[in-house]
Amino acid sequence: MRDTGKTLIVITGPTGSGKTALSIKLARELGCHIVSADSRQIFRELSIGTAVPSLEELAAAPHHFIGTRSIHDYYSAAQYEEDVMSLLPELWRENDYVILCGGSMMYIDAVCNGIDILPTVSPSIREHAWKIYTDGGIETLRHELERIDPEYYSRADLNNHKRMIHAIEISLQAGVPYSSLCTGVRKKRDFNIIKMAIDYPREVLFERINRRVDAMVANGLEQEAVRFYNLRHLNALNTVGYKELFAVTDGILDRDTAIARIKKNTRVYAKKQLTWLKRDPDVIYLDGNGDLLDEALKNII
Repeated sequence: MRDTGKTLIVITGPTGSGKTALSIKLARELGCHIVSADSRQIFRELSIGTAVPSLEELAAAPHHFIGTRSIHDYYSAAQYEEDVMSLLPELWRENDYVILCGGSMMYIDAVCNGIDILPTVSPSIREHAWKIYTDGGIETLRHELERIDPEYYSRADLNNHKRMIHAIEISLQAGVPYSSLCTGVRKKRDFNIIKMAIDYPREVLFERINRRVDAMVANGLEQEAVRFYNLRHLNALNTVGYKELFAVTDGILDRDTAIARIKKNTRVYAKKQLTWLKRDPDVIYLDGNGDLLDEALKNII
């Protein structure tokens, strides 16, 4: 990358690792802005289940892409890349540093590496693709994906219905298989990138996750889920925390089982984040039990 003197500092790591707190401390130390890389905190209606920073935290440093979209809006990693890349030059006029904070790995990759240009999916095609899943279940979805894009089907996560729906949407919209549009070519950026991830021993991380779920429940997660129950069909609400509590309202799970399931599914999500991070040789790991601010600054200045 060409050294323009501008640096994007990525603070990432698994859910519950303390990214927000570190980013705010770092932003205050450097006097810079924070850009959120969280695909759920971008929705203004959701707060408790997405662990949106508190009003005090938001006031402690300037934040972007928190609560800027509605759960009714379609928003993709491609749109996020375009929006962030348009914003960064403006932020760099004030300071040589910008912090990108979050655990949505596709969003982080979109900004750091770029993503393939894909067509915008029309509402009718999106509705059709989701109907395949809602009417026929995941097995029907698998068969449809295999039919229209056997190459992607051969390497897809066949338990991840959202990824399969996305591939079907793009294939139908473009008129060619989704796999043919995925070049994997990394875009060149004209700024420096420093990626840091907060690291904890697995048992410590899982205990942090369990405590955070308990805190969310105490802060009103169940009431938030009830409030949005009638909108549970929206993609924004197909998220750990909400879907388990929707099952309580449906009479499928009891309350205690749902809360235990939220903890388990959050731990599974954290494992996926860790797997994603391990693929990236550029990530610098910060000891979660150490002085995170001091460790981060040593890698920057």
